[in-house]
Amino acid sequence: MIHYLNQPVLVHLSGYPMPLKGNLIDIGSDVIVLHNGTKYMYVPLIHLQFLTRCPSNETDFDMSAEPEPDPIAELSYRKVLSNARGKFLELFLSGHQPAHGYITSIMNDFFLFHSPLYKDLYISMNHLKVLMPYDPGMTPYALKRENFPVMPATSSLARTFEQQLRKMEGQFVVLDLGDSPRKNGVLKSVRDGLIEMVTADGSNAFLHIDHVKSLHRP
Repeated sequence: MIHYLNQPVLVHLSGYPMPLKGNLIDIGSDVIVLHNGTKYMYVPLIHLQFLTRCPSNETDFDMSAEPEPDPIAELSYRKVLSNARGKFLELFLSGHQPAHGYITSIMNDFFLFHSPLYKDLYISMNHLKVLMPYDPGMTPYALKRENFPVMPATSSLARTFEQQLRKMEGQFVVLDLGDSPRKNGVLKSVRDGLIEMVTADGSNAFLHIDHVKSLHRP
């Protein structure tokens, strides 16, 4: 992909319906950085279906005044997350439902994201599609900082996503931002990679943890 550096590209991602368009400004070991004239887009390569040069009639983004991003030595996905901690971000776990807030903790394979809408959101690193920092000084929903303090986790975090879910057995949870009624309910158990949920009608539903993008408590 080095031949496309500083060129307009189209990026198609799994689980993200619309292609991303922007100038390819950096390539890391497992992440790329695009700029669309307005925002930086950090894209983990695990979801890359294909990347190609953007057709000239689709380069409707302004690249003339592209600012320099914060430098990240030896660019990688984990270093992007670390560098973004404490900054106001927009995240996409799928192509239609963003989350807005701040990364507060980074563990082995998930991170804790504090949002005014979802509060503590536990996000699997395997499912983050796009991370976009906002301009410094902006806050979610124009809230004053005193009305939305970024608080550290009130309880200790597990090292892995599966261990964290086990700590929440018996509690009401919402998986994947509630994109399906079967993903809202009581987290009954987590065993051998399978999650057992009890839904509102009392029936049991099973999901494999590899397909769970996020979890929060209502």
